[in-house]
Amino acid sequence: MTTVTALIRTLDDLRGRRVVVFGLARSGGAAARMLADGGAEVTIYDRRPAAALADEITGLGDRAIHLALGVTEDEARALIVRGDLLVTSPSISPDFPTTDPWLRAALREAIERGVELVSEVELFLRLTRARVLAVTGTKGKTTTTALIGEILAESGISHLVGGNIGRPLIEEVGLLGPGDWAVLELSELQLPTISRGADIAVYTNIGADHLDRHANEAAYRAVKARLGELSARRGLVVLNADDPGCRELGARLPAASIAWYGLGAVDLQLAARVSDGWLMVHGERVLPVAEVPLPGRHLLSDALAAALASELAGASTSAIAAGIRQFRGVHHRLETLGEWGGVRWVNDSQATIPVAAIAALEAFLPASVVLIAGGQDKGLDYASFAEAAASRCRAVVLIGETADQLERLIGGRVAIERVASMSDAVRRAAALALPGDVVLLSPAAASFDMFTDYAARGDAFRAAALAINDASSPAETNS
Repeated sequence: MTTVTALIRTLDDLRGRRVVVFGLARSGGAAARMLADGGAEVTIYDRRPAAALADEITGLGDRAIHLALGVTEDEARALIVRGDLLVTSPSISPDFPTTDPWLRAALREAIERGVELVSEVELFLRLTRARVLAVTGTKGKTTTTALIGEILAESGISHLVGGNIGRPLIEEVGLLGPGDWAVLELSELQLPTISRGADIAVYTNIGADHLDRHANEAAYRAVKARLGELSARRGLVVLNADDPGCRELGARLPAASIAWYGLGAVDLQLAARVSDGWLMVHGERVLPVAEVPLPGRHLLSDALAAALASELAGASTSAIAAGIRQFRGVHHRLETLGEWGGVRWVNDSQATIPVAAIAALEAFLPASVVLIAGGQDKGLDYASFAEAAASRCRAVVLIGETADQLERLIGGRVAIERVASMSDAVRRAAALALPGDVVLLSPAAASFDMFTDYAARGDAFRAAALAINDASSPAETNS
């Protein structure tokens, strides 16, 4: 059977469409509401039962949306056969081995019939009239996206911030006009289905991650490159000259489409750089590096990316400086919880890969670190991270599935303790730390072996750290 349907290009194209939305999480719920309001016949499929989705169901209001929650595989297949537009959550793809085999097969069959399969982000990109500033990268994209939003707000530039940063913009697609900016954080989960680029596409770096979903590092990098390849056709691509992955992408793009930034590169013409202790954009001093309120070289690089992207979007130098000065970072990303007894407590739960955790260790030189690390393995190489932990840490407290591997790689070069819970990890870290030290949660691994996500892991660390330091003076905390 062949299904031929008109491509979705405008809001009017939604009327009468039989749409199956996969997943009743944040993006799925937002897409379902918008589609139903636009006149589509909407069904939501989620393998979780209704009892586990009470809040999400309430969020749909009184819209005429059919719920297929906790249904059998055969029932779900029948829904897919009937649909003429499939809207997937980021983690569902016919190309990801982490998607159930039967669902991968059903999605491929639908595509072969001519049914469109899109993500919520792709739907937004098709329908929005706004200019798009998109940020991606293996690490640093959330901080960079949030900082761009702060700078644009300081500049008085009309914009909305969303995407992978936690706020789906699909329901607000009609609120943005040609003079507005949609600032989107995009992960590799959201990039495979996009069909258009951005007016300004920003890369923080391109490393290796999520090898549980991609066949190899080359496949992951190819997905990441999609945003730049599409954006270079009519927009600008902002690339990190210090990052090998960005350089490799830049070599394949038209030179006129690239704006480079960097902290150390000297062989490229940099639109944004650090010189004589100043953050510079297009030859103008923005603010002294000492006034950037973010720890570590990698976060300084993110600030440089945000400054350049914001300037390209119309922000003034003074607004860029003000936005950076008042920015206090993002939860779970080198987030200082407080300082008690001379020991600084830092939550970097979002460091889910080794390179991010290594950058976190380097951010606190020359202080000694008591590190809490470990979690679910994503098929990455931990040797370099083990070397950094052995050379930088006073002690390492290990949790989660990767604890055995990390203990073996570190090899007794630094004190190691094994614990079974986050509360135990915090107690041992507190006992091991000395005044002047940093207790750092930077796991270098995913969280799903013990927690629902990295935010839940960071929240558990925060709660345990605040509880164990409860007797400290409130004036010492920065929570």
